[in-house]
Amino acid sequence: MDAKIVIDGLKKDYNGLPVVDGVSLSIADGEFVAIVGPSGCGKSTLMKMIAGFVQPDSGSVALDGERITRPTKKAIVISQHGSVFPWLTVQENLMFGLAGDNQADKAALADHYAEMVGLKGFEKSYPHELSGGMLKRAEIARALVVKPEVLYMDEPFSALDALMNLRMRNELLRVLEEERHTVVLITHDVEEALHLADRIMVLSPRPTRIQAEFIVNEPHPRKVSSPAMQQMKEAILAQLGL
Repeated sequence: MDAKIVIDGLKKDYNGLPVVDGVSLSIADGEFVAIVGPSGCGKSTLMKMIAGFVQPDSGSVALDGERITRPTKKAIVISQHGSVFPWLTVQENLMFGLAGDNQADKAALADHYAEMVGLKGFEKSYPHELSGGMLKRAEIARALVVKPEVLYMDEPFSALDALMNLRMRNELLRVLEEERHTVVLITHDVEEALHLADRIMVLSPRPTRIQAEFIVNEPHPRKVSSPAMQQMKEAILAQLGL
């Protein structure tokens, strides 16, 4: 399978302190790759470089063979901090990034994606009227409605409680069954990575580099509690020093 994203020797220092130290990785078209690592190891810095928001000191990132030097319309970031506009309704938030002048078509497309993530009936609601889980669904729909080829997800569910985190993972997998995207997930949650990803890359402590790779062959829906998955979880945790 051809590489969609090629990360080659990324390095980044801040004030003389090495943060990312030579990360290289190829990601196939349609692949779901999770990157896990200890807190403070440089995961978010790595994601910002991959997405084009921060330039590396050396190394490069290419998407479809083109070097990334700035954010691209082919990809969108879903972060832990949220990105919906509080003064717009769910429908208006989803319409915001859509091109064209036909408001009816844009509204219909926005409503389709709201329904896809389970927000049918809440299209006219404002963010403050939604629960935390519903707000995260709106954010995912807002990312998907512009039809990106790549989803960059930086600990998107970390602020949710354990039950809502699990529900949102299942919601994401359901959406990905309908629409094919290449996904890069940054997380510190090993079970989240095992539940979602095709491949898991384990980062070292800062200055971070890839120290291990795990291929997850279990089909969806997965039971993270299965013996094989628990064995892989233990192996990943051992790589993380736990």
